[in-house]
Amino acid sequence: MRPGQIHESLNPLKWLIGTWKSVSAKGAYPTISPFTYCEEISFESIGQPMLNYTSKSWHPEKGNPMHLESGYLRIFPGSKISFMVAHNFGLTTLEEGTVQGNTVQLKSKQISRMTHAKEPAVTEVQRDYKLNENGQLEMVMCMATSKTPMTEHLRVIYEKFVQ
Repeated sequence: MRPGQIHESLNPLKWLIGTWKSVSAKGAYPTISPFTYCEEISFESIGQPMLNYTSKSWHPEKGNPMHLESGYLRIFPGSKISFMVAHNFGLTTLEEGTVQGNTVQLKSKQISRMTHAKEPAVTEVQRDYKLNENGQLEMVMCMATSKTPMTEHLRVIYEKFVQ
């Protein structure tokens, strides 16, 4: 397979491949004040039956980095997918779910954290991506911690970045 080619198993995820920049990104949680942020995510194919994933977010006014993630989104025969993500604050998640048309739905199966990571501990995450009728990517992330039940945490709308 030549560089730049997409593995045939990734056909159901072709719509997700590329770099996406937020046009609206909001966060909230019962234990923090609501906030806005900017984010860029990338799903890249290097010819393997998985996508390489990176995410970086920053403060919209100060430009300070806020959060980084990297990982891999793998598809299996049928509509099953697995998403392995490492977060820069000491958390790793293994999320599993499905791709149906232009929608990806994921739920954590395993969560690990550094021994000295900040409390409260994240205990569960759900992440949904959807390509809307305007060609924008929408993402909603919910999470639960050792002190808070499953609650929406992030809601983002992205537009595909074209160079």
